[in-house]
Amino acid sequence: MDSELTKEPEPVREPSLKIIGTAHVSEKSVEEVKRAILETRPDVVAVELDMNRYHNLKMEATGEKPDKEINIREIIKSDQLTAFLASGFLSYMQKKIGDEVGVKPGAEMMAAIEAAEEVGANVALIDRDIQITLKRALNQMSFWEKAKFAYGIIASLFAKDEDLEDIEKIKEGDTLAEVMGYFEEMSPHAYQVLVDERDAYMARMLLDLSDGQVIAVVGAGHQSGIKEYMSHPEKIPPITELQQIKTSKVSLTKLLVFAIPVIFIAIFFLAFLQGVSINTSLLEFVLLTGGLGFIGSLVAGSKIYSAITAFIVSPITVIHPLLASGWFAGIVEAKLRKVSMDDLAELPKSESFREMWNNNLFRVLLVVIGANIGTSIGTFIAIPNVLWPLVSKIIGY
Repeated sequence: MDSELTKEPEPVREPSLKIIGTAHVSEKSVEEVKRAILETRPDVVAVELDMNRYHNLKMEATGEKPDKEINIREIIKSDQLTAFLASGFLSYMQKKIGDEVGVKPGAEMMAAIEAAEEVGANVALIDRDIQITLKRALNQMSFWEKAKFAYGIIASLFAKDEDLEDIEKIKEGDTLAEVMGYFEEMSPHAYQVLVDERDAYMARMLLDLSDGQVIAVVGAGHQSGIKEYMSHPEKIPPITELQQIKTSKVSLTKLLVFAIPVIFIAIFFLAFLQGVSINTSLLEFVLLTGGLGFIGSLVAGSKIYSAITAFIVSPITVIHPLLASGWFAGIVEAKLRKVSMDDLAELPKSESFREMWNNNLFRVLLVVIGANIGTSIGTFIAIPNVLWPLVSKIIGY
């Protein structure tokens, strides 16, 4: 008892913060993170992860599989589908680069977590939920920004091996600034959400970790932004504002989506009131929208029953702006292919387009997109070939 009373207390360590900027698919970054944590033995290790990505990394490390059932209806809905595809393509792109250098994406974060557990440090997850980030980015982007962003992601899937060399160079200041500058120029709204907002979010989370010694492991692209916000915390928006998913503003695209069905119905109704025969026009409208929805579904690799579903629902969904033919075709395709949680877990791990093609969930998503594109093409073809002739008859030309 006396020895315990006379035991000297452990020295109190001054609060400190070290931010390590990493390349997410770099063996050098993995070793740097391990060494820094094991040598410093900090009180807290902060990592650029949210809860979902943390659990995914832990499950991948242990070989554990998700136990929740997949809700294909929720994924197929337009907002969920877009965010899901964006997340999936980004994961695929990162994995492709990682395969080139023999490092799994997120390996440096996993190394940081394991080293923290080894030295008895607490692990702090400082990044914003990825789904919130993607939805905020998509809500802020214009139609053309989405198109450019999607093209850039898809083009990266077919990048040649030589385009993926010198991964370590992305940590160099000049090269990094050039890459981030290009991204900001390509889609400033996406840059604001994906980079600047997350810099602010992670800076606030780090400022709240005021006790003890902290090592933060973040992507090199966030390092300077986080430091800038930490130097000027008054510039950081409230966390509640950064986590809010705002309803996107009314755009020309949305107005067009709602205007087209109204115009179609109004013209057919006026023609009917004036005694103009609409039987042939209605048949052409059904064949164009339904037929191209059917073809779009088949081109995307659907089964025949899904394509038939697209044919049946396409004319109806055109005049109902809150529905999409691809949703119905996709749900039928999902039932026929028996999509499972294994498909969801394996999709980001695909190493080639062939592997993605063999994934049931990926095939369902292609059917959704194919049917929607086909129906949209049919709708725009119907405008000059069905609507204008009816308008001419209504006004007497």
